[in-house]
Formats: sequence, structure tokens, C-alpha cells
Amino acid sequence: MKWLFVLLLAIVVFGGAAFFSYNIFVKQEIAVRAEQKSDARPQATPDFGLTEFRAAQGLKEDGKLSEARSALVAFLERYPTGPHSEEAKDLLGQVNISILLSRYPAPGKSEYTVKKGDVIARVASKMKTTPDLIMRMNNMNSTMLRIGERLMISHPDFSLFIQRNERVVVLLDHGQFFKRYHVQNVKLLGRQAPKISTRVAEVLAWKNGKRVGFGSKEYPSSTRWIRLAANGYTLYAEASGGVLPPPQGLQMEARDLVELSTLVNNKTPATITD
Repeated sequence: MKWLFVLLLAIVVFGGAAFFSYNIFVKQEIAVRAEQKSDARPQATPDFGLTEFRAAQGLKEDGKLSEARSALVAFLERYPTGPHSEEAKDLLGQVNISILLSRYPAPGKSEYTVKKGDVIARVASKMKTTPDLIMRMNNMNSTMLRIGERLMISHPDFSLFIQRNERVVVLLDHGQFFKRYHVQNVKLLGRQAPKISTRVAEVLAWKNGKRVGFGSKEYPSSTRWIRLAANGYTLYAEASGGVLPPPQGLQMEARDLVELSTLVNNKTPATITD
């Protein structure tokens, strides 16, 4: 019987040691490997701004543009780096343009009654806007004005903020975000200053390989370029008719340049940074 007692004692001793070793070493190793394999997955971060963003989208879809703009501005102030901030910026730009380029009533707009002797360029100069913007806002197909005609006029104070590394052109109104446009390609020679203060020099319009002027029948369907006073900085799009792109510049979508050229003139300031 003595041998049986020894056997049972050995089982208890070595079994206990094995159990102790399993708990101390083996279970810890399994836990470490589980963590390394990310078996315990972190919980997803709640999207707190989603409801507000969708509400702003709904206001735009319902045609409540002023309400949508207010909601988007408030959203971006509250969630400046949230998961929907980039979408909100693009949507705010769309809303701002929809309000501006229409007869939609909004602060900063006024009516002008055409008087004898008025021409659109003179009215634009007097009202500190552009002829193209007057035509777009009032859905005009011709530069001709009729005495007594009531024109909706806007009084923006636009400036451009160009970020080379981010490849965006941001349009500001009275120093506040209005809309941003994406740059497809940056083609600049040599070393660029970290910050350049300049202005719009001219708007160029191309049709069938030739320059066309504002007021011509070709102008509405032309390709637009915006040349800045800073050397080498032209915002351009591919033009038909064998027009070669400038040796330097920032390439953008043609439709974006048509829209942007409506809003700027040769007094529009521009800041270029990295």
C-alpha cells in the first residue's frame, strides 16, 4: 500500500505544478497572442454628427437653402474635423452657389431698376459686381438691358485662397468660407515662395482655338482660364481647338472655372500658400 500512497502523492505534487504552470505561463501566453491578433476588437466610435449632417442635407433637398446654409455653418463650427466635415464643406459650397446664382432672396442682395443709358458693364461697375454674375443671377441670355427692368444684384467681396499642397482653391466671401474647388494637377517650375499675395489679372475665354470676349455669342459655351498677376499662376482647363495649356499653372475642371470666372474680376485678391 506504501507504493500506492507514493503514487498518489506524486500525482498531487506534479499535477498541482502542472496546473500552476498552465495558469501562470500557458494562459498568459494565450492571452498575449489573442491581444496581438486583435481578437478583442475596440468598439466603434459613435458618429455624433451624422444626424445633424443628414438634417442639413434634407433642408437642401427641400429647397430651404437659407436654413440649410445656417445648419451647415453650425455643423462645421461644432464638428470641424468630424467624419462628415469634408462632405459638409462641399455641400455648403453648393448651397452658397445655388443662393448666389439665382433670384433666391438672401441678405446681401438688392434690386436695381435699369435706367436710360444703362449698359451691363456700367451697372456692374456701379454696383461693384461683374457683368457675368448679373447675367447668371438673372438668367439672362443677352447683355441687352431694357429700361425699367429689375435686376437682382449681389454684393459679394470675394477673394481666393490657393493651397498648393492640398490642391484646393478656396473662395472666400468677406473673409468667410464660400466654396472650394479641387485642383487636378499642379505644374510649377522652380522653387516657390511659401506665401504669395497677388490678385486676378484677367479672365481668358477660348472657343474653337480662338480667344473670345464677354458678350459674344461664343462666350457662354467657352472654356475659361483665370490668370493671376503672380508669374506662372494660371488656373486653366483643357481647351479644344488645339489650344496648348500654359507652361505653368493649376489645372481644374472646366465647369468649375466657368463658375469661378463668373465670380472674380481683376480686383479680386488672391493668396497662395503651401
